[in-house]
Amino acid sequence: MLAGAVLSVAIATGAQVAVARQATQDLGASIDGMAGTIATQQLPNDARQTLERIESGGPFPFDKDGSRFGNYERILPQQPRGYYREYTVKNSNSKSRNRGARRIVCGGDQRAANDCYYTEDHYNSFKRITK
Repeated sequence: MLAGAVLSVAIATGAQVAVARQATQDLGASIDGMAGTIATQQLPNDARQTLERIESGGPFPFDKDGSRFGNYERILPQQPRGYYREYTVKNSNSKSRNRGARRIVCGGDQRAANDCYYTEDHYNSFKRITK
């Protein structure tokens, strides 16, 4: 009887370890894509201009600016659907209408721009923008 109880505890503990390990891996994946913060003053000039447009409500150079960002990569903190919006950081040196890889993604009250993130590699990593 004692051996059966010990085996049950060992199995339960093993399952708990597996769940904890998976949670740690999931958290690690999120942290890997979140490379810290970047101050507004450290953003490239084009990104600062985009942030100013967000805070003033536009106008935006691309039709997709302000569209819902799904956070499918699960790098940004989990929020309800529709919380995040994405904006193109236009490359002022380029004549192309291609949106490129740089974006600012903001959550919540867009004009307050209090929960914004910058990516220069098309959602592979983000830096939280601090003011």
